[in-house]
Amino acid sequence: MKEQTVLKQVAEMAHIADSYVSAWGDEAQVSDETITSLLASLGYDTSSDDALLKSAERKHKKEVLDPVLVLRDGEPVEVALNLGVSARESEFSWCLETEQGEVLEGYLQSQVVRDERAEGGPLVFALPGDLAWGYHKLIVSRKRRKKPYEMTLIITPKACFKQSPIEQGKKLWGPSVQLYTLRTQHNWGVGDFGDLKQLVADIASRGGDFVGLNPIHSLFPANPEGASPYSPSSRRWLNILYIDVSSVPEFALSAEAQQIVGSADFQLRLQKAREAHWVNYTEVSELKMSILPLLFAEFKVRHLNKNSDRAQAFLAFVEEGGDSLMHQAAFDALHGELHAEDSGMWGWPVFPDKYRTFDSTATQKYIKENLEQVHLYMYLQWLADCQINDAQSLAEEKGMAVGLYRDLAVGVADSGSESWADDGNLVMDASIGAPPDILGPLGQNWGLPPLNPQVLKNTSYDAYIKLLRANMKHCGALRIDHVLGLLRLWWIPKGEDATKGAYVYYPVQDMLSILALESHRYQCSVIGEDLGTVPDEIVDILADAGVHSYKVFFFETSKEDGGFISPQHYASQSMAALCTHDMPTLRGFWHCDDLKMGQEIGLYPDAAQLDTLFDDRLECKQGILDSVAWHGFLPEGVGRDASQVPMDSYLAEALQLHVAAGGSTLLSVQLEDWLEMDKPVNIPGTVDEYPNWRRKLSMNLDEIFAHEGVNRIASKLTETREKAGK
Repeated sequence: MKEQTVLKQVAEMAHIADSYVSAWGDEAQVSDETITSLLASLGYDTSSDDALLKSAERKHKKEVLDPVLVLRDGEPVEVALNLGVSARESEFSWCLETEQGEVLEGYLQSQVVRDERAEGGPLVFALPGDLAWGYHKLIVSRKRRKKPYEMTLIITPKACFKQSPIEQGKKLWGPSVQLYTLRTQHNWGVGDFGDLKQLVADIASRGGDFVGLNPIHSLFPANPEGASPYSPSSRRWLNILYIDVSSVPEFALSAEAQQIVGSADFQLRLQKAREAHWVNYTEVSELKMSILPLLFAEFKVRHLNKNSDRAQAFLAFVEEGGDSLMHQAAFDALHGELHAEDSGMWGWPVFPDKYRTFDSTATQKYIKENLEQVHLYMYLQWLADCQINDAQSLAEEKGMAVGLYRDLAVGVADSGSESWADDGNLVMDASIGAPPDILGPLGQNWGLPPLNPQVLKNTSYDAYIKLLRANMKHCGALRIDHVLGLLRLWWIPKGEDATKGAYVYYPVQDMLSILALESHRYQCSVIGEDLGTVPDEIVDILADAGVHSYKVFFFETSKEDGGFISPQHYASQSMAALCTHDMPTLRGFWHCDDLKMGQEIGLYPDAAQLDTLFDDRLECKQGILDSVAWHGFLPEGVGRDASQVPMDSYLAEALQLHVAAGGSTLLSVQLEDWLEMDKPVNIPGTVDEYPNWRRKLSMNLDEIFAHEGVNRIASKLTETREKAGK
């Protein structure tokens, strides 16, 4: 028994849960092997009980002053000092340097509120209660001790920011798009930031208040086929493939670039890339990367060498980007060179040994010798940053209440720039995913190393704060993918399958408070993707923190009778959607294309299981028809028997208006459903079986917004949302 208790005791200190409630509602136990592996990945010595206890004591030894304290507005500012009974209060003084530049000082003994040292607790003293929001530095000095104790004191709002139209109860709508799917006559074969501006203008003029985006994080320029926006190289930088090349100011200045792009051969390649049914990432990348370096050369001559205003804007961007931008640019340059020599170089785990870390001598030497190439990638990050900023500025100019809403992926790839240059924030011997559930009996392993909750706390949440700032720039809302990850993540020991994982808990209140602070600073509201197995404890915590929850119509069914919940009962602090990027389109869902395709590619080896899924789908469709009819949204001429009714523009419109009349403040629609498309952009659980993240829209933007049916649904959505807001 002793072994069990030591392991469980340390697991508890490390916030690793030894059991969880499965998707089937029963309690599942986590194996000792899993717990031992995860403790080892966090740096505990698991060689024996004794060693484990000793390493836990070292790790959890309380400093006199905790590294960080996060408090919300109105909470008493009480600071605990972990001192022995013999320490005298008169020996201590404190000084608080606020972020706003004020300095407050005082002595400890006049401000002690509790002394719990006799019971093994701390000595607690109070600071002034009316501190401004922000990141403050508390310094506690002790007589005859050279080095003072220091703490980051973070004071935050109680809840996330909301735009005033949201506060006033206005009901908003907008499309959520995968940017690469947009087609126009002028893009280079992939939707880009120029197309985004066009879409923003089109939606704003039709009464929409936002345009949602897939994650636009940096991927792998050297390996453009690694296209999943949810496995980024870094979450702090942008995907440079989205740069609209011809609207870069240097393009108009470069005769060479214009000559190449104007040539018959290049124009033919562009036309083919545009017309391709699937995004051809390799070709798009070759086209763009044959021109962008010429624009950088032009930028150096015209701007950098003359230290113009534009050059100064770039240098300020580089300065602000700091180490993180250097990591990204150096990685992309080095990866590009290595990949050109050997196309098997998919990421740093297969780099030559000497280049496997950013800090290595060889990598540093490479950077010095190839500074030009590294600077090119900094320039490309800057162009992407300026262009996404232009799109948000346009949205504001056109009067959109929110403008762009960005999507923050749940983690980074274990082969990209962020994990390559990591200095301890990530746990490289574990990966995050999801435990087995009804749709995925084997669970999911996403191949993304988790942030280390202990390091987060010890570094005053530095990596997390920088991550939020990078993603709240240039947008009016941020969608946090798998927001439950702020409470807990399913960690899987490296090399194991997803069934062998455990939940590791995070300091959720601290993380939500910091989220609220940054959201106010960037005037950015927050949407939390809270689908899947949602523990009861997080529902109220997220609601109180002002995070909009995510209501997908098809999943919102009543626990009692399985019927569809009326969208009028959705919480107002939520975003409603019919479909998401992980689901079939409306038409695909209704015609069971997802099940037929799953059958073809072998996702359902069990024929009986597949029959049940078809039966369930018919029952689900019947429930939807009944619900839409009951609410008065089913148009005349649409039948009432789901087995006979096809998905057409009338039924699609009825479904969208049914959800639009509901209680959610935000409503997200998909252009795919306006165009009656049937193919999905992504089939979860597939890698090579289906071309994920490559399917484009069936029409270009000019055609879409000249389409009578599209303009009709847009105007009806605006009208229905206005009524719902009254």
